[in-house]
Amino acid sequence: MQCYTELTPPTAVSHAVYLPFLSAKAHNLVVAKNSSLQIFETKSTITEVSPDSEDDAENVSPNLDTEAADVPLQRTEHTAKLVLVAEFPLSGTVISLARIKIQGTKSKGEALLVAFRDAKLSLVEWDPETFSLSTVSIHYYESPDLEGAPWAADLKDTYNFLVADPGNRCAALKFGSHNLAILPFRQRGFVEDEYGIDQDEQRASKSPGEEGGGDQTSEPTPYLPSFVLPLTHLDPILTHPVHMAFLYEYREPTFGIVAAPKATTPALLAERKDILTYTVFTLDLEQKASTTLLSVPGLPYDIFKVIPLPPPIGGALLLGGNEIIHVDQAGKSHGVAVNEFAKASSAFPLTDQSDLALRLEGSTAEILSHEAGDVLIVLDDGRILTLTFTLDGRTVSGMTLQPVDEEQGGNVLSSRASCAINMGRGKLFVGSEDADSVLLGWTSKFAQSGKDGAQGGVDGGSSDEEEEDMDDLDDDLYNDTAPSAPKITAAATQATAKGAYIFRIHDVLPSIGPVRGSLANWTADARRVDSAEPQNGEADLIVSTGTGRAGGLNFLDRDVKPVHLANSKLGSTRGIWAVHAKKQAPTGLVTEIGQDAEANMSSDVDYDQYLVVCKAGENGIEDTVLYEVNGNEIKESDKGELQREEGSTMNVGTLAGGTKVVQVMRGEIRTYDSELNMDEIIAMEDENGDELRVISANFADPYLLVLLEDSSVKLFKASNAGEVEEMESNQITEAKWLSASLYKSPLVADIYAFLLSPEGALQVFSMSEIGDPSYVAEALSFLPPLLTTEPSPRRGANKAAITEILAADLGGPNSSSTHLIARTSTDDLVIYKAFHYPARAASEPWTKNLRWLKLSQPHLPRYTEEPTMEAQQAGRESTLMAFQDICGYSTVFQRGASPSFILKEASSAPRVLGLDSKPVKGFTRFHTSDCQRGFAYVDADDELRISRLPEDTHFGHLGWATKKRSLGTDVHAFSYHPRDVYIIGTGQMEEYRLQDDVYHYEWKPEDATFMPRVERGVIKVYDAKTWTVIDTHVLEPQEVIISIKTLHLEVSETTHERKALVAVGTSIVKGEDLATKGNIRIFEVITVVPEPGRPETNQRLKLIVKDEVKGAVTAISGLGTQGFIAMAQGQKCMVRGLKEDGTLLPVAFMDMQCYVTVLKNLPGTGMLLMGDAFKGIWFTGYTEEPYKMILFGRSRNRMEVLAADFIPFEESLHIVVADADNNLQILQFDPEHPRSMRGARLVHKSTFHTGHFPSTMHLLQSSLEMPATTSEFPGTGPQPMDVSTEEHAPSPLHQVLLTTQSGVLALLTPVSESSYRRLSGLANYITNSLDPTCGLNPRAYRAVENELGGGIVTRGIVDGSMLMRWGELSEGRRREIMGKIGEEEWVFRAEREILSGGGVFGRRGLA
Repeated sequence: MQCYTELTPPTAVSHAVYLPFLSAKAHNLVVAKNSSLQIFETKSTITEVSPDSEDDAENVSPNLDTEAADVPLQRTEHTAKLVLVAEFPLSGTVISLARIKIQGTKSKGEALLVAFRDAKLSLVEWDPETFSLSTVSIHYYESPDLEGAPWAADLKDTYNFLVADPGNRCAALKFGSHNLAILPFRQRGFVEDEYGIDQDEQRASKSPGEEGGGDQTSEPTPYLPSFVLPLTHLDPILTHPVHMAFLYEYREPTFGIVAAPKATTPALLAERKDILTYTVFTLDLEQKASTTLLSVPGLPYDIFKVIPLPPPIGGALLLGGNEIIHVDQAGKSHGVAVNEFAKASSAFPLTDQSDLALRLEGSTAEILSHEAGDVLIVLDDGRILTLTFTLDGRTVSGMTLQPVDEEQGGNVLSSRASCAINMGRGKLFVGSEDADSVLLGWTSKFAQSGKDGAQGGVDGGSSDEEEEDMDDLDDDLYNDTAPSAPKITAAATQATAKGAYIFRIHDVLPSIGPVRGSLANWTADARRVDSAEPQNGEADLIVSTGTGRAGGLNFLDRDVKPVHLANSKLGSTRGIWAVHAKKQAPTGLVTEIGQDAEANMSSDVDYDQYLVVCKAGENGIEDTVLYEVNGNEIKESDKGELQREEGSTMNVGTLAGGTKVVQVMRGEIRTYDSELNMDEIIAMEDENGDELRVISANFADPYLLVLLEDSSVKLFKASNAGEVEEMESNQITEAKWLSASLYKSPLVADIYAFLLSPEGALQVFSMSEIGDPSYVAEALSFLPPLLTTEPSPRRGANKAAITEILAADLGGPNSSSTHLIARTSTDDLVIYKAFHYPARAASEPWTKNLRWLKLSQPHLPRYTEEPTMEAQQAGRESTLMAFQDICGYSTVFQRGASPSFILKEASSAPRVLGLDSKPVKGFTRFHTSDCQRGFAYVDADDELRISRLPEDTHFGHLGWATKKRSLGTDVHAFSYHPRDVYIIGTGQMEEYRLQDDVYHYEWKPEDATFMPRVERGVIKVYDAKTWTVIDTHVLEPQEVIISIKTLHLEVSETTHERKALVAVGTSIVKGEDLATKGNIRIFEVITVVPEPGRPETNQRLKLIVKDEVKGAVTAISGLGTQGFIAMAQGQKCMVRGLKEDGTLLPVAFMDMQCYVTVLKNLPGTGMLLMGDAFKGIWFTGYTEEPYKMILFGRSRNRMEVLAADFIPFEESLHIVVADADNNLQILQFDPEHPRSMRGARLVHKSTFHTGHFPSTMHLLQSSLEMPATTSEFPGTGPQPMDVSTEEHAPSPLHQVLLTTQSGVLALLTPVSESSYRRLSGLANYITNSLDPTCGLNPRAYRAVENELGGGIVTRGIVDGSMLMRWGELSEGRRREIMGKIGEEEWVFRAEREILSGGGVFGRRGLA
C-alpha cells in the first residue's frame, strides 16, 4: 500500500485565455497548468529606473518579487504585473480553454469553457459571493458508441481540442479520431421552441444544470442540448483531420478545417504530396447539419494549425512547417515559403522568402495589432517574427514575414511557446511548457491612425479612455450584430515596415518544467556513496529544467536558507528590536508630525541606529541592553536614558512619525526622543491601582495597543506634539480579549484594531471611530472556509483553540493584499484572504461588506526538542510579527519553536516556509548600509545572525525556495562530484552534411544551403561555489550525452582501492540507415595548476576509459559490493569492472528487447531493475561468486517504462513503474502468489493516474518513521513474503521522489495496512467535503482500468494530495471526520508530515 503526494503544483503553462471574468469590466488572464487553473489580473507598477540605462537589461531586482531573476528584463517607468486572484486544483488534465459570453452570470462577466483530456467540457463562471468558481454545467462524451472502429486509436491517444465561435453561438470539441461535439449557447431573444431540438435526441451529453438556489432552477440554462457530428458526415474526405477553428464575420457559426483522406507523412511524400484540403463549413444548429462554403485543395502536407483572423484581414492563416498560407473568405490564397524545402515538398504557389531559413514546427501565432492586422509568431527556439499583410481595399494582396532584431527584443523569449494571448493595450501573454511564461509588452514606431499612436504609448501605461476603446474593439470583434467600426476598416494598404515593433518583458511566471533530471541531497539519497568527502549541502533538491536557451539547474530548498552577513553571541537573549528614530523638528517649526525635515534628508536617514536586546540576568531578572548599529557591526552603548536594569522589555517601536521611541516593559511604558532621552512613564495599572503585566504590544503609528495579563486592552495615541495619551473606548478597554493587534496598510485609509474575544469571535474596530465595532465575525473559532458576519453555528464543542490573530499585508511592492492569520494552540497557521461582496464604493469604510476566504495551507509546524526554550518564552510577546519590507516582501514571521515566513509573490498564493534555523527567540527587521532591508534573529543557542533572504530566489510559486542557474542550453544529464563540482552534459547544435560513402552511391553531393542541424555533446564542469565553467570536453560529431553518474568504483584489483569516478554514457546516431553506436567514458576529477586569477580552475576531468560499444549507452548504475558498474548498451545490460590497465572487463550480462530506459539497483543488495521502453520491466539478481545475472521476474510485455524504482517496505519488495499514460504501476515480487507463476511474473498490485508525464524517479531514505497507531486492523500481522518474524530494529522508511514534465514533484510513500485503511477513509471523507472544481470527480480521475482490462483498480494507492487539503475544512467537519475514523489527530498530523516529505527535505529531513 502506498500514498501519492504532490509536493509542488504544476508550473508549466499549457493554455491561457483573456476575458472579463471577475466582472463585466474586468481584465483577467486565466492560465491552465495541466491540472491547475489560475486567475490573474494585471496591475501597473511605476519604477524610477531610466529606460535608457544599460543596467535595466540585466536581472530582475528582488524588489520585483525576486521572480525570474535570470531573465533579462528592460524596465521602464510603467510595467504591468500579473497579480494572482485565485487558483484551483483540478481533477483532470486541461487540453483547451475558451471564453464564452452567456447570459445571467453571477459576476456579470463572461464564462469559461474548460475542455479535459477525457472528453469532458465544464462551463464555469465566477461567483463573487464565495470568491471562487461556480460550475454551470459539465458535459462528457465517453460513450462507447462514439469510440469508432476496433482498430481506431483510443481517446487518450488522439489529438483532442476545443474551439469556440467568436460570436458565442456554440463551441466544438474535437475528440477521438474524427468526432465533433457541438455545444450551442442560448442567444438573446431566442425562443427554445423555434430550435426544434428534442431533449431525447441528445447524445453523450449530461448536464447537472446550474448550481444555486431554488430561484435559478426555473430559469433556462445558458446552453442548449449538445450533439455529436462525425466529421465524415460533413465530408467523406475528413477521415484524418489536422486542425480547425471558427472564423470571424459570419452570421452563422462557421469553421475552417484542414484534413486529408489519408495520413500525411514525409516518408511517403512522393505519393502523398499536397493531399491536405482546407474546407469551410457553416453549421445549422437547428437541423444539426452543415453547408460547405468553400474548399481549397492541394495544400502542403505539413500544415498543422488553423488561425482565424479578425477584421480587417479576415479569413484564416494556415501554419505549416515550411510555409504560411492565408485563405480569405472568398477562397483566395496567398502563401510565403520560409525555407528552400517548401517548394521541394509542395507544388502550392508560394511567395519566396526562403532566405529566412526558418523552421516553423512547434511555432505559435497570435494577433499582434488589431489595427494593422499584424501577427506575432514565436518560433520553436523562442525567436520572434512578425507577419504583416498588404491590402488592396479589404483584400489581402501579399504577406511579408520579418524577424525581429535582437536589439528590438527579438530574443527575449528563450524557448517555444505553448500559447500566446493578446491582452490588449500593448501586452501579450506568452505561455510555455519548456521555459518561464512571460507577459510581453510591445510598442510600435509607426502611426497609421490615432489609435495606433495610442497603442504605441499604451505599453507604458493606459488611460481609461484607451481601455474603453479596447473594450469597444472587443465588442466589435465578438458581436456579429454590431456594425463594422470605421477604424477597423481603415487599415494600411502597405505592409508594416521592418523594425516597427519593440518587445520587452513586463513580468514572468517562473516554471521548473520540464524536469529532465534530479539530484537529491546525499543525506536523503538512499544510494549515497559512503565517502569521507564533503557532501553536497547546497540544496535539498537539484533539478535540471527547461529546453533550449531556457535550460539550466534549479536549486530547491524546503526551508528558507538566509544569507548570514554577520554572527555574534548574545547570551541569555529573550528578544531583540531594531530601532530607527527620526529627529524632531525645532520648536516653532511646523512640519509633518513634528519631524525635522532637514535632518531627515541625509542618505542614512532610513537606517536602523540601535538594537535593543532583552536578556535574562541573574536570579531570573531580565535586563535590557542597548547596542549601536554600524553596518553589520553592533557595539554596546550606554547612550540615553533607556531603562536597562530590571528592564524586562516586551517590545520597542516608534510613534509620532518615528520621532518618539517607545519601550514597552512588563509593568510600564516609557517614551524617549530620538536621542533616547526619556519623556514619559506610563504605568500599567487597573482601576484599583494594582500593577498589571503586559502580555504583548503592537504598534501602528500613531497608535499603540497593549494586551495585559487580565485579558484587558489599553489603547494609546501619539499627538502631533509627541505626547502619548491613553484613549478611552468602553467597547474595547472594558471587555476581555484573547489576542489583539493593529492593522495599518497603504491599501486601507484607516487603521484598524483586530481583537479576538474569549468566545472566539473576531471584532474589528476603526481607530478613527472607536465606538462600536465596524466588523464582527462570530464564527472565526470554527475556522469556516468562508468567514462572514453571519451568526456562528450553535454547536460550541467544535471550536478551534485560537491563541493569536494578526491582520497583515502579504506580497511585494504594489501587489500586496490583506490577509488574516490565525495561530492555533498547536502552532498551526490558518490564512484568510480579504475580499468584499458586494463590491464596496471607494468612499465606504474598508470593513463594509468584508469577507474572508480560507486559503489552502499544508505547512505543518516543527516541534522543538528543547523544552527549556518553551518555558523561557511562555507568556512573552506574540509569536506572529508583521513586516512591511523584508528584502522587498511584505511578510509575516512566526517566531518560536517553528520559525517560519509567510511569503507571497505577486503571481502566487501565500506560502509558509520554515526558516532553516533552530528555534528563534527574537526576530526583528534590520536595515543598514551593509544589510539593505534585511533581518536579524537570535536562535536557541543565543546566536545573533544578521541576514538577508537569498537573492535571485522566488518562494511563493512552489512553496519552496527556488533559485535558477541558467546555462542557456539543454541539460541532458548531470551529477555532483564530492570534490564540489558539477558535471553537466549539454550539447551544441551543428550543421549536418552527408559524408562520402563508397557503399551509398545514391548520396549525391548536396547543393542545399538550408542544412539540417544535429547535436554534438559537450561535458562541462562547473565549480559549485563560483558557478563558473572550469573544464569542457567536446565529444565526437553526432555523439549525444544520455546519462551521467558519479559512482564509487574499484580502481585497483590488488589494493581494492575505490574512488568517486564519473561515468558518461553516450550515443552516436547518424541516421536510420546506419547502426547506432555508443561510448562509455570514465573520468576522474584531478587537481591541476589553476589559471592565473581563477583559483577555482584547479580541477579538471581526466579521461581514464573510453570504450566504444554496439548500441547506445542509455543507463548507468552502480551494483554489488565490489565496486562494479552496470550499464545498458544497446539491447544488453552488462556488468563491468574497471581494470588497472584502463579497460572495462565484462563479467555478466543479460539480454533485453528494445530500448533500455531504466537501470536501478537496490542499495546493499545485488538486485537490479531494468526497464524497457516498450516491453516492460525486468527484476534480476547479480551474484559475484560466480559472476552471474539471474532473472527473478518480469512484468507483462506491453508496458512503456519511462521511469521505475524499487520501493522496499518492511519485509516486502515492491516496484513502482511510471508509464507513458501518466500512470503509476505498482508491482510486487511474490513467488507464493498464485498469479506469479512461481515468481516468474511480477504481480500487478494497483494502478494510479497522476495526470503528469513522468521524467525521473529517485529512491530516498526518510529520517522519520510512521507513528505507531492506537488501533490495529485485522490482517496486519506478518505477510506471506515476510522472511523473519523475529524482533529486530525497524528498517528505515524509504520514499520515491517522482519528477514530471509539468514541473510537479511528487512523493510515493509505502504505508502499512492499518495506515492505508485510515488514510484512504480520510481521503474519501475529504473528497466528499470539498466542492469539486469544474464538477470533476477526483476518484474517477485517479482510477485506471487494470492490466487485464476487466475493471477499475483503485485500491492500493491513497491520493495524498487530498490529505494535504485537510486544512481547508472547518474545525467542526475535521473533528467529525476524525471521530468516524476513530484515530487521534496527532497521528494523522505525524503521517502528513512524513507524506509531505518532512523526513526527506528541510531541516527535519537532514537531521
